[in-house]
Amino acid sequence: MQVDIFKDILVPVIGGLGIFMLGLEFMANGIQALSVNKMRDFLAKAAGTPIKGVLAGTLITGVIQSSTAMTVMVVGLVNAGVVALRPAISVIMGANIGTTLGNGLIALPLGPLGLILGGIFALVYVFAKSEKVRNIALACMGFALIFYGLNLMTGGLRPLRNMPEVMELLQTLKADSYLNLLKCVLIAAGVTAMIHSSSATIGIVMGLGAAGVLDWTTAVAFSLGADLGTTITSWMASLNLSKNAKRAAYAHMSFNIIGVLITVPLFFVSIEVLRWAMQWFGGDPGVPVVVDGKDTFPLVPVAVGLYSTFFNVFNTLLLFPFVGVFERVLSRIGHTEADDVEDFSVPKYLDRRFSGDLGQAVPAVEQETERHLKAGALFLDIARSKKSAPNDPGEHYLATDILSRDIRSYSAALLSSDMPMDQLDLVASLIEEADFTAALAEQLHQVARRVRRETFGTQGKAIVDTALDKLDFDLREILPDFGVKAPQMPAGHVNFPEVEQLRAQILIAGQGIAPGERGALLALLGSVERADLLIKRIDAERKSVNRRAVIARAKAQREQREEKSGVFGGDLAPVPGE
Repeated sequence: MQVDIFKDILVPVIGGLGIFMLGLEFMANGIQALSVNKMRDFLAKAAGTPIKGVLAGTLITGVIQSSTAMTVMVVGLVNAGVVALRPAISVIMGANIGTTLGNGLIALPLGPLGLILGGIFALVYVFAKSEKVRNIALACMGFALIFYGLNLMTGGLRPLRNMPEVMELLQTLKADSYLNLLKCVLIAAGVTAMIHSSSATIGIVMGLGAAGVLDWTTAVAFSLGADLGTTITSWMASLNLSKNAKRAAYAHMSFNIIGVLITVPLFFVSIEVLRWAMQWFGGDPGVPVVVDGKDTFPLVPVAVGLYSTFFNVFNTLLLFPFVGVFERVLSRIGHTEADDVEDFSVPKYLDRRFSGDLGQAVPAVEQETERHLKAGALFLDIARSKKSAPNDPGEHYLATDILSRDIRSYSAALLSSDMPMDQLDLVASLIEEADFTAALAEQLHQVARRVRRETFGTQGKAIVDTALDKLDFDLREILPDFGVKAPQMPAGHVNFPEVEQLRAQILIAGQGIAPGERGALLALLGSVERADLLIKRIDAERKSVNRRAVIARAKAQREQREEKSGVFGGDLAPVPGE
């Protein structure tokens, strides 16, 4: 049957690649929009340590039967900021073991399943009213589309297996020397890279070996190459993602490449070990069994499956002690000065050990809230396009939003039903300040977005600069160490126009400012006005409760309780009298 290269190969391959990348994007966006804190806690339990990461990767991949999909999912989670690089490396190690647990399930129809699930979750996403349900549907739809995209690419390249030239090439290959072994490994890696499934490649090799097209040693060599080629998919998945997502993909690649480099010199020794081990699994895989008058080799698939499992387990045991080394080396790849910028998505002062002690917990919340304010103030540097500022306002806003949720969650956990009213009022004040701070960060984000996406003329640029300087100066009310330097003149001698004055300048500018630019400036001033109101509201909230006095009373009450319970000097128990 004649193969139409355009219709049968190019269309499904390119279409599948597009669906695959779109699915990854949907999955990452859905995860980011969901409760990042809960997701982080869940993954901390599932893969909080390297050992747990390996076990989680092994079990999950053993269920879904696709190390490619698992690795792509891990890369997506790293890109979403849910999983860190170190546990991601260990999960990928486990994924390599997990995919060998069910090579007999390589014909599982994941493609059609991915399409129908993608359609179901797409309908849920379109018609759902709840934002949480929509985000869950978006993440699930992305994951389903990953499967379907991989299936399309696999189907598009499947006709290559029926081309005489391909079959002739396979029949001429024989892993009887190190040079020919390398050829087999590289060809299998190339095939796996094209069809994006090491399990599919191993399944093809098993069939060819069982039919006698490949001898069993060559079939085993091809399985080694399949483990190398499967790394291409995770690399492709990371092309348009964050640096840490790229590093997770590089971990997958380097892990398998190192394993192959170590195994190749030991290949012929390992083949003899496998030949010896096969006596417990049916005998010599090279001995044919006659079926319907034809020689078949039913033990070749067993040998290939055993070798693939042994390779991945051996590789994990060998490299697992070096997870920390992998992390340190990979963290330097693509490292720039931008990577040294503070990560505002991770709390710096919040310590769960302080949750029962207001004397320590309240200052921690105040410090973290001030840090959140500084993160929000950086949007003014973004608006001015300063080199030291974060490059992407959207990405920086996502970091501040995650920090805001952490502060609210930590503050809410301080509330207790047996608290005195003044302490409840204090905690409520902290939560309200955190909420106003989050709203201020959102308005400053809008300011940065409006300034970055518009091109202003001379008059408009002057108004923008004045508005940014005004915000800088107003922020000194709640951030004394941020913004413009303290004026070296009496108070009241440094003034900036009010928003109404700036609005009037825009309205009377006439032809000096184009209508589109005038609209953008008015919208910008709206964000500036709201930001000014929030700055005043934060300052008022801080003064609404005498926090120091409440903390002092809380400390005194705590000391009294400790004295009554017989605890002196912190951890020291009273000494009984003689």
